[in-house]
Amino acid sequence: MTGASTIVAAGHGRAFRLSCGERIRIGLPEGPQVADMFAFALPDLAETLSTEHTRSCVTRLTPVVGEAFHSNLRRPMLALVDDTSPGTHDLLLSACDQARYTLLGHSAAHRNCVANLVAALGELGLVPPEIPSPVNLFENVTIGPNGALTIEPPRAAQGDSVTLEALIDLVLVVSACPMDIVPTNGPDRRPKAISVERLGAR
Repeated sequence: MTGASTIVAAGHGRAFRLSCGERIRIGLPEGPQVADMFAFALPDLAETLSTEHTRSCVTRLTPVVGEAFHSNLRRPMLALVDDTSPGTHDLLLSACDQARYTLLGHSAAHRNCVANLVAALGELGLVPPEIPSPVNLFENVTIGPNGALTIEPPRAAQGDSVTLEALIDLVLVVSACPMDIVPTNGPDRRPKAISVERLGAR
């Protein structure tokens, strides 16, 4: 529904079916927060948003406004229409899963983006054929001179957003990353909600 806004609770995920030409805005209503974003073509979920193919197609670490995120078939899937944040997004790191938290010393069950993806698609009666790497919207990963990767607090702030346009029919999954051990979601290490607003077709 055009103009419909959804709040994705902190640490949870939601899936959205988008028709070609439909626009969607993903925002930060509470402050710095990473949104793990996945996309699957419809009706063939085997075609997925691919971070490695996107980097190859746009020849940069992340697209800028006017460019697109591409699929594993090198087909443009989502155009980046607007970005009110500093433009720092990550296409290098995998989604957090239970094993990630175990490695960080949290052996108990922990909410995670992979589980959020599976659950969100399940609510639409869909099963992912694979777990692709996400586009980590608003995540700030720095690359040191020796190639070391460091997770820094997001540069994005409360009220920042990105607007995307579906270039094919697809299902989009957004996970408000549950990470509370490293500063992925800010120096307070507190997961926050994400807003998703359907804008309709232009």
